Amino acid sequence: MNQNNFSDVLINESLKKNSVLIVGLDPDIENFPDFSIEKTDFTSNESIANAIFEFNKIIIDAVEDHVVAIKPQLAYYEIYGSFGIKALEETIAYARSKKLIIVNDAKRGDIGSTSTAYAKAFLGNSPISGDMVTVNPFLGSDGYLPFINVAKENNKGLFLLLKTSNPSSHEIQNLKLEDEQLLYFKMAEEIERLAILTKGINNYSFIGAVVGATYPEEARKIRKILPHSIFLVPGFGMQGGKAEDLRNFFDNNGNGALISSSRGIIYSFMKEYEDWKEISKSEIISCVTDATIQAKEQINKVR
Repeated sequence: MNQNNFSDVLINESLKKNSVLIVGLDPDIENFPDFSIEKTDFTSNESIANAIFEFNKIIIDAVEDHVVAIKPQLAYYEIYGSFGIKALEETIAYARSKKLIIVNDAKRGDIGSTSTAYAKAFLGNSPISGDMVTVNPFLGSDGYLPFINVAKENNKGLFLLLKTSNPSSHEIQNLKLEDEQLLYFKMAEEIERLAILTKGINNYSFIGAVVGATYPEEARKIRKILPHSIFLVPGFGMQGGKAEDLRNFFDNNGNGALISSSRGIIYSFMKEYEDWKEISKSEIISCVTDATIQAKEQINKVR
């Protein structure tokens, strides 16, 4: 067994904080309160990106004691070009200063040397490198093996998309193969073949899988195929995933899954205040902290 396996880092951090919660940082400037954008020039990508970083700092300060990781969704940064990437770099650096794990939700996938370059960007030593990254495996093994190799070299990890939370995921992932097996089950078997060879001291691999909270019955079947992979579970909260359905994602010890919530936490103030545009920084921190603790408690009840 590998003593330096990022799965063990995840599990140890989860035990330390008594949490399996990840907070997604999906910064939409239209949902920011007035005080955070009062000096923003909306014709300037640099100005917007600065507002995004300041907003992210507020969220990170509110959740740092209660979550295992933060998960920036890269599209929200890339839309502002180099300034958005700078905001991502600053967000990652700030989260690291708070000793939080960073999962880049990039959903990258390519082949050969290009895939290796993506892997080095997100799992190497670049300013946008995190600790884990989401990877699209449906181009084939020459698309995802470079990520596995770079993750292993740098003691980091990855989550391969498997059964995603979006409503149309069945259009591709549920296709039947010639032997009548569903595509995502075939992919799960391939992940397990790799995971069993890369286990850490907690019997999990640094090769995880994305399994949406909106598919609890599918998760029960996938967990049987993938006993050595940690699940990244998006779709909890705003997308319809319910706490009572999460048991299928965990093992018998309450390990093996990280539950992600984004909008339900970072914009929780929008549900609490009718005039949320006028909310203060301290009120945001209070709302986000409360929402994080409530989500953590809900999840812990079913682990």
